[in-house]
Amino acid sequence: MALAVWAGGLVGIIASVIPAVFNSTINMEVGGRILTRTFQGYDRMALIAAGLIVAGTLVRVAVAGPWREQIGMSELTLMGVMVMTAIVLTFWLNPATVRLQELAFGANEEAKRAAYDEFFVYHRVARALYIMNLGLGITWLCVKVKTWVR
Repeated sequence: MALAVWAGGLVGIIASVIPAVFNSTINMEVGGRILTRTFQGYDRMALIAAGLIVAGTLVRVAVAGPWREQIGMSELTLMGVMVMTAIVLTFWLNPATVRLQELAFGANEEAKRAAYDEFFVYHRVARALYIMNLGLGITWLCVKVKTWVR
């Protein structure tokens, strides 16, 4: 369930929150701040989900036997990459992006362009990592369903 919340939360943000914010009459700065808060909340939720998944996996391995019998290498790899990506986004990339966003919002007209350019470099990387994590989450859900069906 934690994995479904993790991946599904991002689907909800991409499918409904982002279009709602940018298709409203809100100006770009207010919309950017709303989405910043939304993603900060999502990051906290993703870390909680990751913690639950890792803890559940450790308990499953401790109770039921050797880890290779309980969790396959593909599942372990997906979990590791997703958790590390969530950690990088939460503790490094998003705080840097927020800092650059605030600099761009507060810059005077001549410095605003350079500030936005730097912000969008970080923003593109963060967006790519979110999309990558979503794809990995969907893949991991498929791996789990395939395991349950056997």
